[in-house]
Amino acid sequence: MSETVQLAELSWPDFAQRIARNPVVFLPLGATEQHGPHLPLNVDQVLPTGVANCVAAELGGLVAPTLPYGYKSQPRSGGGEQFPGCIGLDAATLSLVIRDVVCRLAHNGVRRLVLVNGHFENAWPAVEGLDLAMRELRRDGITDFVAMRLEYWDFVERSTLDRLFPDGFPGTELEHASLLETSLMLLLREDLVDMEKVPSDGPADFPTYDRWPLRPGVVPASGVLARAQGSTAEKGQWLMDDHVRLLSAALRKEFGL
Repeated sequence: MSETVQLAELSWPDFAQRIARNPVVFLPLGATEQHGPHLPLNVDQVLPTGVANCVAAELGGLVAPTLPYGYKSQPRSGGGEQFPGCIGLDAATLSLVIRDVVCRLAHNGVRRLVLVNGHFENAWPAVEGLDLAMRELRRDGITDFVAMRLEYWDFVERSTLDRLFPDGFPGTELEHASLLETSLMLLLREDLVDMEKVPSDGPADFPTYDRWPLRPGVVPASGVLARAQGSTAEKGQWLMDDHVRLLSAALRKEFGL
């Protein structure tokens, strides 16, 4: 039986034994957020977890349970919280949750940690949570703890994006529930994707500012910000291959693996 990469599947003695090897531990940061009529609410949990699982298997690491709630969905990157099913946290709450989980992992012997963000809006609360954790750990005398924070979608070759978007890449924010996420979901959880429900009311045309309250009609009614047509598991595999190879190289460099 091969060793699991799932931290939560270990017994406490097995956990202690595995942590004693000083593995890289991954903490996926997800969200519960609308992703159009063709994708489930847990896309931002499935994708960073899937990437973390593959990289952990490559490097002999462990994957901690994914945080299922993220910072509140924003119109220009997630459609916004007016969609049913979006369950977000305040930035301060999320930062403190991340701080607590990071500190508890460190006090349990973890010394190399990677926060793998899967929800665009989590970026700065994750920075704050990690900064607070590092400050607290130093006060506790733990000075050999090293952490990285990253967005998995940054680890893709320009040539792959050109191959996926011959007419030009619309940008990460507008790719919400669109070709990239749909293709990766077809690769990882095809059972949760309904391609017959892919909408055609995008892409969104947002102004270069935010407005409160949100003006009606700015966000496509479907919640999909670009185009999901043409998504395939094969394209998802192109992305996953890049994610795993480039992420693994970055971690080997930073952690001296």
